[in-house]
Order: sequence, then C-alpha cells, then structure tokens
Amino acid sequence: MTESDKAVGSGPDTMTKAAWRARLLAERDAVPAEDAATAADALARAMADLVKIAPGESSAAATACCYVPFGTEPGSLAMVDALRDSGAEVLLPVVPDVPGPLDWARYEGPATLRAGTLPGLLEPAGERVGPEALRRASFVFVPALAIDHRGVRLGRGAGYYDRSLPLAAPSARLIAVVRDAELVPELPAEPHDVRLTGALLPERGLVSLPL
Repeated sequence: MTESDKAVGSGPDTMTKAAWRARLLAERDAVPAEDAATAADALARAMADLVKIAPGESSAAATACCYVPFGTEPGSLAMVDALRDSGAEVLLPVVPDVPGPLDWARYEGPATLRAGTLPGLLEPAGERVGPEALRRASFVFVPALAIDHRGVRLGRGAGYYDRSLPLAAPSARLIAVVRDAELVPELPAEPHDVRLTGALLPERGLVSLPL
C-alpha cells in the first residue's frame, strides 16, 4: 500500500475532500476542448428551459443567481446569456474583500463584466445589491467540483458558497452545475453543508436530489 493509499483509503467512499478535489480537477483537465464546448451549449439550453418552465410564475418574474464559469468549470458565459435572454433577472456573485457571504450584482451583458478578485474570475461591474439578494432568487446555480446523491456539494474549499447558501429562500432550487460523471454516490460531508436540491448535467439535464 502506498502512502497515497493510506491517506485516502482504498475507494471513493473513504477519500478525503483534498483527494476528491485532486482527482476531479485532473479529470476536468483531461476533457477535450470539443467535448467541453458541446457540454457548455447543452447546459446553456437546459438552464434557459428550466427557468422558462418555473411552476406558477413567468420567466419575467424569475430571479436566477448564477456565475461565470472559468478555467475547466463546465459551462460558459453562454449559459448566463441564455438565462438573461429567457427574461429572468440574473444576479452574479462578487467575491467580498474579506471572507464572508458573496455579494451580488445584476448581469447586464458581457460588456459589463470585469476582472474579479480571484485570478480568471469575471464579475459584474454594476451596483452591488448585497448578500441578502440571494433570498429573492427562485434558482441558484452553484459551481461545484462534484455533488452526491444526497445533495452534498464539493467546492474548491474557499467557503464562499457555504456562507451564502443559508441565505437562500427555503423554496429556492439550489442546483449544482457539473459534468455527468461528477454526480457521484457519496462525498465527504460536514454538519454545516447545505444540501442542494438538484444537479444540472450536460447529458441528463436536471436531476432532482436526493436520489
């Protein structure tokens, strides 16, 4: 048994969060650019369709919190544009100067984005509406490295969404955007984890959680 095996155990059910992150990031790095582009188009279509069919409300009445994917994250700016084109109000996160919940600002198109605090991250340049704006969202699309069948999300470890998601309305649909292979049976969980209600996948579309 190698030192790595001792650290993470013999299977996915015993892997630490750090081991999961290393594995998932390596797998994303290996995705061909053509496959990533195809997946991004599928996610954009699925997002727009999901907001349009919101029960009991028109798309014009919906507010969706989303984000601009960067690096090897599934999706692209096209999914944010698709949400906006559906008629929804789209709020994008602004990383705060000190650790805490994310701030938010309305997305008004690609020309209104600017470089964010984190390398490679794009943020809206408009007026900030405060962390509490998350409460008015019917849909909260969340970046993740993986999500499990219980709705446990694995992020990159900075904790911004861990601090933000408790502010969402109880009725909000909290949806991780991941590759199909990143919906897994079980991930390490902690008491403070907010369970998500769904996963949006390029091939399978929306999967409601828990399974």
